[in-house]
Amino acid sequence: CLILSFFSRGKLGRYPPWPGKIVNPPKDLKKPRGKKCFFVKFFGTEDHAWIKVEQLKPYHPHKEEMIKINKGKRFQQAVDAVEEFLRKTKGKDQASSHNSNEEKNRRNSSEERGKQSAGEEKRKASLSEGKLKKGTGEGKKRVSSVSSERGSKSPLKRAQDQSPRKRGRPPKDEKDLTIPESSTVKRVMTGTVAGFKWPPSVSEPVKDSDPHFHHFLLSQTEKPAVCYQAITKKLKVCEEETGSTSIQAADSTAVNGSITPTDKKIGFLGLGLMGSGIVSNLLKMGHTVTVWNRTAEKCDLFIQEGARLGRTPAEVVSTCDITFACVSDPKAAKDLVLGPSGVLQGIRPGKCYVDMSTVDADTVTELAQVIVSRGGRFLEAPVSGNQQLSNDGMLVILAAGDRGLYEDCSSCFQAMGKTSFFLGEVGNAAKMMLIVNMVQGSFMATIAEGLTLAQVTGQSQQTLLDILNQGQLASIFLDQKCQNILQGNFKPDFYLKYIQKDLRLAIALGDSVNHPTPMAAAANEVYKRAKALDQSDNDMSAVYRAYIH
Repeated sequence: CLILSFFSRGKLGRYPPWPGKIVNPPKDLKKPRGKKCFFVKFFGTEDHAWIKVEQLKPYHPHKEEMIKINKGKRFQQAVDAVEEFLRKTKGKDQASSHNSNEEKNRRNSSEERGKQSAGEEKRKASLSEGKLKKGTGEGKKRVSSVSSERGSKSPLKRAQDQSPRKRGRPPKDEKDLTIPESSTVKRVMTGTVAGFKWPPSVSEPVKDSDPHFHHFLLSQTEKPAVCYQAITKKLKVCEEETGSTSIQAADSTAVNGSITPTDKKIGFLGLGLMGSGIVSNLLKMGHTVTVWNRTAEKCDLFIQEGARLGRTPAEVVSTCDITFACVSDPKAAKDLVLGPSGVLQGIRPGKCYVDMSTVDADTVTELAQVIVSRGGRFLEAPVSGNQQLSNDGMLVILAAGDRGLYEDCSSCFQAMGKTSFFLGEVGNAAKMMLIVNMVQGSFMATIAEGLTLAQVTGQSQQTLLDILNQGQLASIFLDQKCQNILQGNFKPDFYLKYIQKDLRLAIALGDSVNHPTPMAAAANEVYKRAKALDQSDNDMSAVYRAYIH
C-alpha cells in the first residue's frame, strides 16, 4: 500500500511528506494503544513507524505536488525507490495473474465434474427416499411436518439463536472488531492495494518491550510536515510576577497537523553542531534558505539539499528578509555583527536579525541596539538542546525582543524545535538560557563525580546507572551521558568548552545581582580542569576525565 506520510508536530524527528508503504509490523511489535494507525516502512531510508490514519495520503494523486515542494536529493532518491518498487511489483502481478488464470480454469473444470457427480448421487437418493415414504403412516407425516417447521431456519441461524452468551465481559461492538479507516485510507486501499489485509496483531495494545523504539516513533511520527494550508496558532499566555510575558507556542499546528513555511527569504549564519541541524530542518520544511559559514566547505552539503550560498554575512542579510545566526560565544557574536562585511553592513529598515547564540545579556543588548539603530528588527532566540535534538528538530527556543518578529518566525521555530517561549524584553532569554545550562552543566559534573566515587569504592558503575534509571532522576540525558562514560565515547554532542563558557557566564550573572552560585562555581572548576586535560573539543561528559587524572 503506497502512501505519503504527513507527520504531525511533536516530540522524535520532523520530515516533509515522505513516500512509504504499509507493511506488516514485527510479530513482537504491536499497535500503540488507542491510536488509529498503520505500520509504515519509508522508501529511501531504514526508518519505519506507526503512522496515524489522518497522516496518510495516497501516493499517486499527491506525487507531483510533493516533488515540486521537496527539492532535496534524499526525497528524490526515495521517489526513485518507489518507482523501482512499482516496476518490480507490476512484473510480479502480471506473472501471478497469468498463473492465477490457469489455476482458476483448472478449478472451474474440476468443480463442473464435481457438480455432475453430485447431481447423479442426488437423483439416486431421491428415488430411495420415495420408496421409503410409501411405507410410512399418518403419524409419521405429522412428525415430519413439525420437524419441517423447526427446520425453516438455517442450521447456522439456529446455532446463533440457541448458543448461550459467555459470561464476563460484554461483547465488543462491531467497530471494535475492525480497523477504523478514514476516507483518506479508504482511497489508499483501492486500486493496486485492494487485496491488502492487515495482520490480527495490530488491534492489540503495544508492549513496552523496547523503550528506545517507542522514543524513535515519538520523534518520527509527531513532527509536522509541509502543507500549504492556514495555520491555527495556539498560544498559552501567562503573566509572571515580574511583568514579563511567557508565551509557549503550543506546537502551532493546523488542524491537519501540518505547518506552512513562511514565504520570507531566510538566511542562516553559522553551521556548527547546532546550526547544521537547524538548517537541515528548515530546508526539509520547505523554507528558502541562504547559508554562510566561516569555513565555507561546511556549506556544500546544504547547497546540495537546495540552500543558496552567501559570500559574506552582509550579503546574506541584504538578500534575505530574516537572518538567523548561531555562533559559539560573545566574541564570535560581536565579530559577526560588527566585523568586516558583517551583519550590520547589510541591515537596512525592515531587515530582521535573530541571534540564536548562547551569550550574556550585556552582549545581546548591545547587538540589539546597533541593529535597531539602523532600522532593523532584533530578536534573541538561544536554544536549549544538543546536536541530536537539533538534528531531530526537537530544540526548545527561548526568545525575547521584537514580539512581531517572534511571530514572523513561527514556521521556522516549528521546523527547528518542539516548543518556543517568548520571554519579553531583550536580555531575558540570554539570562534564562544561562540558568538552564548552569543547571545542566552542574548536573553533568555530579554524574561524573558519582560514577568515579562508585569505581574507587569497588561498586559497579553499570549497577549505579541501572539504579538511577529506575529512580526519580531517570532521564534520556542521564542515560546517554552515563553510557558515554561507560563506553569511553566522548564524541561531541555538546562541546565541553561551551558548557564551561556557559557556567562562567552564569556565575557572572549571579555576581551582577549579588546572588551566590557555589554549586556552579564548583562545577566550573572541574570543567576547567578537564579543559587543561585537552578535553575542550570532546563532549561535556568528558568532564569525567577530570576526576580520574
